Amino acid sequence: MPAPTLEAPPTAAGLDLERTRRTIRLGRAGVWACLLAGPAALALALTRPLVTVVTQGAPAPASSAAAAVAPSDPSGYVAEFADAWLRADAGAPDSTSALRALRLAPGAALPEPAEGAKAPQKVTAVRSVHRSGSQWSVTVAAQYADGVRYFAVPVTASASSGAVAVTGTPALVAAPAVAKSAPSAYRVEVPDGPLTDTIKDFLTAYLAGSGEVDRYLAPRTSLAAVTPAVADQVDVETVTAREEATATEQVASDSTRVHVKASVSARTKSGAWPLAYELTLAARGGRWEIAALTSGGGEAK
Repeated sequence: MPAPTLEAPPTAAGLDLERTRRTIRLGRAGVWACLLAGPAALALALTRPLVTVVTQGAPAPASSAAAAVAPSDPSGYVAEFADAWLRADAGAPDSTSALRALRLAPGAALPEPAEGAKAPQKVTAVRSVHRSGSQWSVTVAAQYADGVRYFAVPVTASASSGAVAVTGTPALVAAPAVAKSAPSAYRVEVPDGPLTDTIKDFLTAYLAGSGEVDRYLAPRTSLAAVTPAVADQVDVETVTAREEATATEQVASDSTRVHVKASVSARTKSGAWPLAYELTLAARGGRWEIAALTSGGGEAK
């Protein structure tokens, strides 16, 4: 008696192939039926959508950008550690400052300040460098009465900064290099005239509360004044612009927009403060109006 043959179980690819063949056979039968039924039925069959068989494959790989989690900057934690570390004393490991430092840097060596040594007045993180993975190097500035000292602190942090640990002893380092500033884009000297008058009146209302700010704003521009008002007097020192259209005392034609930088002196009860404002102005109806205040990298409209 011949040995029975074992049939291989159907696979997903085999089932999909069988469904495709069945669909083709049914489609051919439908077309022949339509031909026998007449041209009208054939036309109806041709207007129906085709059946598409989709085989199930492996899921598409997740986007690397979505999968990668951007690490969080741990500079705030490092500033806290450095402040505590610089105030700690190895001779008093149970002090509040020592316990604060050791919480973020378990097993770290504590400094041994001389008797009467002054603690820093303020500690601020000034530079963060993401090395790789969870490794960072954060530079802090410690302000003392006689100057500023900088310390580089190695740290490891989880992606959410929920877990942070200082991984080594801080290093006393030189101050970060000062970047060379780019040439100013505001190179056109603006003469006294309607444009500088608008700037002075607007900044006086904005800083000193003298008059309503809205009266100097272009339509659809919204900007709140500094509250409470801090300046008693605002003097415009210089105004420079990007566009040559500002080099005349005449108001430009409607819809003209110019970008200016105004250097002013704001006099308060505590003294005079040199300030600078980047503004966008638009010409309308023979007058200049404030269209945007872009100082500080943001834009108020």
